[in-house]
Amino acid sequence: VDAALGLGFDKVKLNVVVMKGENEDEVLDFVELVRDRPLNVRFIEWMPFDGNVWSMEKMEPYKVTRAKVEERFGALVPTEWEASAVAKDFKLDGFDGEVSFVTSMTEHFCDSCNRLRLMADGNFKVCLFDDGETNLLKPMRAGFSDEELAHIIKGAVGNKKAKHAGMLELSKMPNRAMVRIGG
Repeated sequence: VDAALGLGFDKVKLNVVVMKGENEDEVLDFVELVRDRPLNVRFIEWMPFDGNVWSMEKMEPYKVTRAKVEERFGALVPTEWEASAVAKDFKLDGFDGEVSFVTSMTEHFCDSCNRLRLMADGNFKVCLFDDGETNLLKPMRAGFSDEELAHIIKGAVGNKKAKHAGMLELSKMPNRAMVRIGG
C-alpha cells in the first residue's frame, strides 16, 4: 500500500470484502490505515458468486460495519460522490484518507450504476449479478463495423434490469466466479 502511495497515484483504493467469522474483527485495523495515509479503504458486502459458498449468515451488512467504525472513531462525514458511484465515501475527522462502503446486498444502487464489464473471453456483462452475457468476440471476428458493435452494446445496455434480485435469489442463480468476471 505504501509503495503504491509513493508512486504518486491520485487515489489508491484498498478493497476489503467483510465476512462474519473471517475478517470482520479486522475492520478497525483497516480504518487505522487511513489515519496517516491518503488511502481509500472500501468495505464491500460479501456477494454471492459461483464457487464462493455464499451464505446470509456470513454476510455483514454495511450498517453493522459502519456502526463499528463510528463507535470507535466518531461520525463518518459523507463526501460528495458521483451519482453513478458504487461506493459511499466518507471522511473521519483528523484522518488523511477515506472510508467507503459498497452496499450491493443491502442498499442496491442499480438505478445509477453505469458499470459495464468486458471479460477476457469477449463476453460483455451489464450487471455483476445478471447471468446474461453478450458475446462481442464473435461479431468482432466476423468483421462487424464499429457501428454494428455499438448497436449490439446499446441493445445489451438497454436490456439492463432496473434492480438485481434479492440476496437469497442471487445466491441460487448461476453466475461466474468473480475472478472470472473482473472487478
